[in-house]
Amino acid sequence: MKYFVVAYLVFLNVLTYALYAVDKRRAERHMWRIPEWELLLFTAAGGSLGALFAMHGQHHKTKKGKFIFWVPTFFTLDCAVFGYIFWRIL
Repeated sequence: MKYFVVAYLVFLNVLTYALYAVDKRRAERHMWRIPEWELLLFTAAGGSLGALFAMHGQHHKTKKGKFIFWVPTFFTLDCAVFGYIFWRIL
């Protein structure tokens, strides 16, 4: 179970980072964009660390109020939830 949770978190955070990076490239090229609700959905599902890295590494969505609020909020919640899960498993 512990390895499943770790694999889930690694996969989801890499995927979330990739989605933010793709959205940034599409924005620069004036192409079709990934909807904001979809980016936040992946962030809320456990990909908050990937979203934080993408926001600061790619300089993407750093001026959007909902991302400035929700990404760190989801990161805090993810740390609490997954920390509790690991504490219960160990």
